[in-house]
Amino acid sequence: MHDYLPKYYSDSRIVNHLLGRESAELIRYHEQVQDVLNQFFVDTATWGLAKWEEICGIPVQESKPSDQRRSLIKSKLRGSGTVTVAGIKTVVDSFQNGEVEVKENFADYEVVITFIGRRGIPPNLNDVKAAVREIVPAHLNVNYQFTYLRWEELDKAELTWDELEALHKNWDQLEVWKP
Repeated sequence: MHDYLPKYYSDSRIVNHLLGRESAELIRYHEQVQDVLNQFFVDTATWGLAKWEEICGIPVQESKPSDQRRSLIKSKLRGSGTVTVAGIKTVVDSFQNGEVEVKENFADYEVVITFIGRRGIPPNLNDVKAAVREIVPAHLNVNYQFTYLRWEELDKAELTWDELEALHKNWDQLEVWKP
């Protein structure tokens, strides 16, 4: 802002103080505008998540972590139209740890969803189930499968018992470990 004023103002304490205060206010104003703008996008919304949930018809749950709330909102936004394997995959992929493989089992009238992105059970599985149940026709059963460490994978790692113990993992941590 100094560059836009005549040179004789550069030594003025009053002008310098005034410019300092104005620049601080402009920075604060810019941050507030950016914060409001962030609420227009699900990935950056914070205090605006409640409005997104209201728009999507989801009960507002302030106690839930923001990333789980965002996942549920995204699944609602993606889960419209004709239900296909790709559509189900898109909805479930919007969740945390949601990378999945979806298969149709026509003989048993079921859809099999296998979590392959991360091992174990996702932290927001109930939200995933609710979102999938909402888009999958009622006559189809939904079967969820999870991936864990298999003995063959552990054998391929060729770890000795001492090396395995050096990992300091309990059984729950070991079953979701990727060698």
